[in-house]
Amino acid sequence: MNDRQTDTRTAVVTGAGSGIGRAVAVELLRAGWSVALAGRRVEPLEETAALVPEAASLAVRTDVSREQDVNALFAAAVERFGRVDLLFNNAGTFGPGGVPVEELAYDAWRHVVDTNLNGAFLCARAAYRQMKEQDPQGGRIINNGSISAHAPRPHSVAYTATKHALTGLTKSLSLDGRPYRIAVGQIDIGNAATDMTKAMQAGVLQANGEVAPEPVMDVADVARTVRHMAELPLEANVQFATVLATTMPYVGRG
Repeated sequence: MNDRQTDTRTAVVTGAGSGIGRAVAVELLRAGWSVALAGRRVEPLEETAALVPEAASLAVRTDVSREQDVNALFAAAVERFGRVDLLFNNAGTFGPGGVPVEELAYDAWRHVVDTNLNGAFLCARAAYRQMKEQDPQGGRIINNGSISAHAPRPHSVAYTATKHALTGLTKSLSLDGRPYRIAVGQIDIGNAATDMTKAMQAGVLQANGEVAPEPVMDVADVARTVRHMAELPLEANVQFATVLATTMPYVGRG
């Protein structure tokens, strides 16, 4: 936790303790943003903050599927930094991997939906309320959609369903935010190199039933893309951006 700053833009980044969330938080902190770091465990959030110790950051333990946690997160961010200019809606889970539809437990389905979709809604709603009322009015929300917002992997019904739903959430929020200078966009990421994607380099199940390794890209390239989207004036918006490992099996037939 670092000293308060009020002369820079403020972001809330969910899932900031690892992977894409950590990379984006670090990119923003290095660019002079004040960042509220949200995640289920405080220790990884503090590790993220320690990567840019000179920047203004705040670690807030948050389960995005819990309404009271989300409300407390935004209250803490506003109390510390005065406003919210950006929400990077990133927290998510893939759920149990390799489980066919007929074997997927309902509790596992609900956990993915509660985190990926309900959590994204709760955070967007809290950001929307703050951005609408603050002065100057407005802000930006960037949702982490994933390539799975376009095409599924085998045995990924819960994750894919939530990511398709997130696209609808993005479009609706974008429309409803227009009168209040709230710009909403989505970044769809394919195979960024994080702990979550380590298995891809060893080999993952493909649509044809084969197991094959897949290329990955540097997560820093994702972070730079999010920063570009975030730092546009509110009169401009990247509605949808797709950033992926160039030769991953997505475009065409593989």
